[in-house]
Amino acid sequence: MNVIKWREMEPQQVTEEGASKTTIRVLLGPDLGVPNFVMRLFEIEPGGQTPLHSHEWEHEIFILSGSGICVSTEGETPVGVHDAVFVPPGEKHCFRNTGDEMLRVICLIPATFSHRQ
Repeated sequence: MNVIKWREMEPQQVTEEGASKTTIRVLLGPDLGVPNFVMRLFEIEPGGQTPLHSHEWEHEIFILSGSGICVSTEGETPVGVHDAVFVPPGEKHCFRNTGDEMLRVICLIPATFSHRQ
């Protein structure tokens, strides 16, 4: 069993075009012997966002703190603490922090795509 102290994991700035005020920490994944999934923690500062993008893999997302909107091909949907979001493969999406505190989300992806973010 591995127990990870998330605050000890070094945050990396998300630098893709369209991203702002967002960091990522890889908490669990193949580098720690996790064969099937990668668990990542995104922190989006007030006014920040992830890039609007799509890719061939799914995401499972859980909101830990803060509030914002999830933008997808279906429009904008408010999200907040304890909401779970499923983003299917191929759907354009991004998350924006519309609140006044850190939007902190756990994001799971299949390990087979982890090297491609």
